[in-house]
Amino acid sequence: MATVGAPHGVRGAVKLTVYAADPLGLKRYNPFETGEGARLKLTKVRLIGKSIVGEFEGIADRNAAEALRGAELHVPRQRLPRPDADEFYHVDLIGLEARTVGGELLGTVRAVSDFGAGDLLEIDGENSILVPFTRAVVPEIDFDAGTLTIDPPPGLLEDGDADDAHPDDAQLDDGGPDSA
Repeated sequence: MATVGAPHGVRGAVKLTVYAADPLGLKRYNPFETGEGARLKLTKVRLIGKSIVGEFEGIADRNAAEALRGAELHVPRQRLPRPDADEFYHVDLIGLEARTVGGELLGTVRAVSDFGAGDLLEIDGENSILVPFTRAVVPEIDFDAGTLTIDPPPGLLEDGDADDAHPDDAQLDDGGPDSA
């Protein structure tokens, strides 16, 4: 749901990176569990500038807030709202087999990432690839079968080896000492 960042001020507040659709509604998912097994209860969430800042029960100073830095906040799946018919959680994609529209196995979805230009699927197989997660590139997801279909745009699946270079891309003779 979120990752705890740097302390904000001296009274225990922290910056949060929130992965929920409504970052300011994060409190409704209380209590949170961390990867280390700790349980945390958010008491306040607010927007300060461009940052989401939260306060936790029992965290009252900067040192205690610093100790939380990097903690990932999770909730059990059953506490999340049920997605609509054409919606799903990113975690539901992890582990699905990725196949081309022709049926070729590309690999398994390992992660869903967003580096600022939209969601990408990281697919591990013979070669690891990043695939834009758009309806045009991923036209079908079948959770029952455990697969998703990739309709790769031109160039996505080429490995870029020099042996496969286009003839027009041949190196030019630079007239150096080894030239004939």
